[in-house]
Amino acid sequence: MRFLLIASLLFSCTLLASTETKLAPDFPLSSAFQDTKEIRSLSDLRGKVVYLDFWASWCVPCRRSFPWMNAMHRKYADQDLVIIAINLDQEPDLAQQFLSEQPAAFHIEYNSSGSLAEAYELRGMPSSYLIDKSGAIRIAHTGFFKAKQERYEAQIRALLAE
Repeated sequence: MRFLLIASLLFSCTLLASTETKLAPDFPLSSAFQDTKEIRSLSDLRGKVVYLDFWASWCVPCRRSFPWMNAMHRKYADQDLVIIAINLDQEPDLAQQFLSEQPAAFHIEYNSSGSLAEAYELRGMPSSYLIDKSGAIRIAHTGFFKAKQERYEAQIRALLAE
């Protein structure tokens, strides 16, 4: 039974990664985004590769993904990679406690209503989307797996090279 559950999870991740491209649903960004007034929404980031991650304080794989996202931010920010992590906790204190334990070098947004999770049709936590320079979702992942970190990074490098 355990094998079937793992196999179905891996299959669903493959399906998500192979869906046809579509424009990423746009949404406003907090005014604190990178201390610049020119960036007010996701669509203002066209020309950059965006790694959009949805997380919550209760999500164990999210704790494993934050150090990796910090490393990707440090390594590729100057090559136009932007990482945005959207918190879905309904209680802001839970998100703040998580961030005190797992600090983020990248941009954090809050969406306690879950409207963005709905717009992106989340199927699990964490969920991440690689958005290309034209604003299209090119790759989607459900879950975060340490064994796949090299593949995730290779996907980022490929989009940065386009």
